[in-house]
Amino acid sequence: MGSLYSEYLNPNKVQEHYNYTKETLETQETTSRQVASAFIVILCCAIVVENLLVLIAVARNSKFHSAMYLFLGNLAASDLLAGMAFVANTLLSGSVTLRLTPVQWFAREGSAFITLSASVFSLLAIAIERHVAIAKVKLYGSDKSCRMLLLIGASWLISLVLGGLPILGWNCLGHLEACSTVLPLYAKHYVLCVVTIFSIILLAIVALYIRIYCVVRSSHADVAGPQTLALLKTVTIVLGVFIVCWLPAFSILLLDYACPVHSCPILYKAHYFFAFATLNSLLNPVIYTWRSRDLRREVLRPLQCWRPGVGVQGRRRDGTPGHHLLPLRSSSSLERGTHMPTSPTFLEGNTVV
Repeated sequence: MGSLYSEYLNPNKVQEHYNYTKETLETQETTSRQVASAFIVILCCAIVVENLLVLIAVARNSKFHSAMYLFLGNLAASDLLAGMAFVANTLLSGSVTLRLTPVQWFAREGSAFITLSASVFSLLAIAIERHVAIAKVKLYGSDKSCRMLLLIGASWLISLVLGGLPILGWNCLGHLEACSTVLPLYAKHYVLCVVTIFSIILLAIVALYIRIYCVVRSSHADVAGPQTLALLKTVTIVLGVFIVCWLPAFSILLLDYACPVHSCPILYKAHYFFAFATLNSLLNPVIYTWRSRDLRREVLRPLQCWRPGVGVQGRRRDGTPGHHLLPLRSSSSLERGTHMPTSPTFLEGNTVV
């Protein structure tokens, strides 16, 4: 074991593994590679900004300190870190890769695995919460905050362990024949383990959404109303986007496990599949928050403050009200004594969810 860890600082080890698993080493920065890298960096910056706005909105408004929005904030945090990790991964790829030591390579790949794993576990937690809300099962009880925090902490702990296994010793240093083609310092059995865990999570999410659909179909009219049907449509969209984004990456990793070295040329294009999977982190805030009128207003508030015709008090510079910044409860409603909902609402067309 000591000899294994002594290889972690060997500057020639990464190149040795890439020479064994890759047909050619693309060390020159071509124009197409530079354009692709720039596009990925811009995409990841959008992921960071988008999820940062969601985090700020959830943190500063006590209205969003419920179970659903705590899980949503955790998802936004994991997606934000996933964007940052993928930026680092992109900037440390190409010719830079061969100058890395194994410990640096493990840190580069492990950070991406940890954050993407946390994003997947967050999706599972939100699916569980939605199932609890639809099925009206009291899962949390009086100590719900503690249980939610434990669930969030457990998802990050599992992600850290899952992403840290290679640097702890589950790798193929000294065993080239056991190496992955896509990730040349990772053991094929580790890659299979990760794909299996993610596939189980996917099946669990599918099972939860099927359960939600069955509950809605078998409920009375007051339960299976427009609000519930709109939410069912939302989670169906979430499930579809999750499958579309992650299935190609899972497939390429399964193919990596099954293919002997140099026998599957498509494995040398695996970075496109991982980049496509990262789109999930870009789409998650749109899917989970854009249909929430209140959260959308809160997320867009910093952007509205920058609009040239609007002041900080919701009035234009000519003194007329800025109607797009009206509060949730209007003054006319207060005069009539009309009660307006104060909890976050979701929209399906003109239907409040």
